Amino acid sequence: MTAPLIRVQDVTMAFGDHVVQRDLTFDVLPGEVLAIAGGSGCGKSTLLRHLIGLQAPAAGQVLHGTQDLYTADANTLGVLRQGFGVAFQAGALWSSMTVGENVMLPMQLFTDRDAQACEQDARFKLALVGLGGSFEAEPAQLSGGMRKRAAIARALALDPPLLFLDEPSAGLDPLSSAHLDDLIRHLRDDLGTAVVMVSHELGSLFALADRILFLDAQTKTMTALGPPDELLHRGPPGVRAFLRRGATESETEAA
Repeated sequence: MTAPLIRVQDVTMAFGDHVVQRDLTFDVLPGEVLAIAGGSGCGKSTLLRHLIGLQAPAAGQVLHGTQDLYTADANTLGVLRQGFGVAFQAGALWSSMTVGENVMLPMQLFTDRDAQACEQDARFKLALVGLGGSFEAEPAQLSGGMRKRAAIARALALDPPLLFLDEPSAGLDPLSSAHLDDLIRHLRDDLGTAVVMVSHELGSLFALADRILFLDAQTKTMTALGPPDELLHRGPPGVRAFLRRGATESETEAA
């Protein structure tokens, strides 16, 4: 069996005495789309910050391979972080750089590629996400959907096996959201990229997720983990009710 890319063991997330979630234990597997879902305020984006090294757990471990992300020294942490890409909800592109310069930045910082190789690879990554003509554009010239795709191109700059996406479809019109779903599906199916995706978009959950991890704000722990269709029919009652709305919406769109 292939080893997990990430292993989360008995993690508690807290702000001081306020516990957000407790006893979280799950793996992220190579080549899967794992969606983190649940109601507002359950800690979805907080969990994402724990997985990428921005917020230490109050208890438990976040293992990338065999290395605990929060006991690693600075050099080891730097190497670990080159193994995954992150696209934040608002894109977080540097406004003082062109789109191409944004995508080239990780290559310039962490590889020995020359300028021509960096530009060639950045143009390829932008073409991959459907922005082949935007290398010289300023981030402010892009639509919301284009900024999200540019952020994904930058997250892919070092060809990581793992990608983290925070609400990739938030605020997008249905057509832009569908195009973004197609891109994520392509990354998984054709490039073998594993994706951890925070999302409240039920249509995207059914379209993309191999497994869904549900967080519950009341019990403050995970209540389900599994394929969407399986959870829809055999998950806990609250999870089934949550997913039933998404299944209904998907059937309505298909009609």
